[in-house]
Amino acid sequence: MELKHKEIDSKGEFYVEIDGQQKASMTYTHAGPTKIIIDHTEVSEDLKGQGVGYKLVEASVEYMRANGLKVIPLCPFASAVFKKKGEAYADVLF
Repeated sequence: MELKHKEIDSKGEFYVEIDGQQKASMTYTHAGPTKIIIDHTEVSEDLKGQGVGYKLVEASVEYMRANGLKVIPLCPFASAVFKKKGEAYADVLF
């Protein structure tokens, strides 16, 4: 399973595509030059329970670290992941 990333203007998305269909997605918006807001995470029923949502959040953390960004996780799922990971992700929290 390959995670993909795209950005258009101030919005971005980490997603999983299988056989040409998007099966999972985590969207964000840039809120200035050094901050993003994760606003939504969605995983299709056929991928639930496989840790795909966690992988999307992990990919976003790697992206933030590589680009010197901080995050405000407004999405309830992403927020729960950041709380669960605690110190491991504290460096990217705004």
